[in-house]
Amino acid sequence: MADNEITRRQFVRDGSLAAIAVAAGLHGTRTVRAGEADEDDAKKIRSYNPQMEYRRCGRTDFMVSAVALGGHWKRIDKFIGADRKGGWIDNDKESGFDQNRRDVVTRCLERGINWVDACCIQEVKAYSKALKGRREEMYMACSWEQIEVRRPQYRTLAKLQETMDWGLKDGGIDYCDVWRITCHEKSSRHSDAEMDVVMQALEWARKTGRARYVGISSHDQPHIKRMIETYPEVLDVICTPYTAKTKVVTDQNGLWATMQKHDIGWFGIKPFASNSIFKGDSSADSPTFEEDNRMARLAIRYILCNPAITAPIPGLVSLEQVDNVALAVMQRRELDIDEKAELDRAMDDAWANLPSHYRWLRDWEYV
Repeated sequence: MADNEITRRQFVRDGSLAAIAVAAGLHGTRTVRAGEADEDDAKKIRSYNPQMEYRRCGRTDFMVSAVALGGHWKRIDKFIGADRKGGWIDNDKESGFDQNRRDVVTRCLERGINWVDACCIQEVKAYSKALKGRREEMYMACSWEQIEVRRPQYRTLAKLQETMDWGLKDGGIDYCDVWRITCHEKSSRHSDAEMDVVMQALEWARKTGRARYVGISSHDQPHIKRMIETYPEVLDVICTPYTAKTKVVTDQNGLWATMQKHDIGWFGIKPFASNSIFKGDSSADSPTFEEDNRMARLAIRYILCNPAITAPIPGLVSLEQVDNVALAVMQRRELDIDEKAELDRAMDDAWANLPSHYRWLRDWEYV
């Protein structure tokens, strides 16, 4: 394994200190807006850029860029000249892939984006490679969904421990900042016994320093809420859908309130409704290139109006897309009447045009 400036022993110590702080009631939402960091803040924030906003990631106390890098690379074929043919593009097949991922990560770091979420074997490997030599510049959330609890053979503590150790070795990394196990999209399909095994594995990973913090991803609101309430001492981070159609319901018995109560870091996938919000194909020569960029910025601005969200995590496949989401963070947060109407129309169209395998996004219109 590569040498790292921060050791597993330090992770265990820091995690214990964070737990003590939470028990003492020292947590809360904290945001350092663009240009407002004092000298001490700037030194503590990973890959700090004064033009980026940073939000406290729940009880982890990580200060995370207000927009992060999602692990997926949809439409990357438009930028590396690959013939996708509906297949998965990775570094084993396309010579331009590694350079694209490294270039995008570099631009993210330049813009102050300091979090990447990698949710499968290929993504962890790709981003570990892209971050080689600069691992401490970006937080890395990892999941190896092909060999986690979605598959029946990986629903024992021993098998999940094997997954973690194999995954770190395969990625050439010594630790991950967050291990967020990918559950079934409808995570209530898992039995209580299966979820208890998941929590045991997460606790083990955190206590042994393989992961600094831990969590799950799920699309099942009631089940997520129950898991947080059942295992409040385990879960640090949750990954859920969150689009420009999502509205917060400040019900003290709802998911939003539960996340706040237990000081959970919250990352939102599919902010662009799996690209359904766009008219073009993301390529630079698309006739709707500027219009789609504007729509992406409106969506990011809208999502960031919820201070409880740590960050949306769009998949970014070009330097222009990185620049565009960074620009959205700097722009006025609240949408004016015309902008809101424009975004609403686009999201209504997106909702109507969702592919059948993404219609579950409609379940996340309210949280």
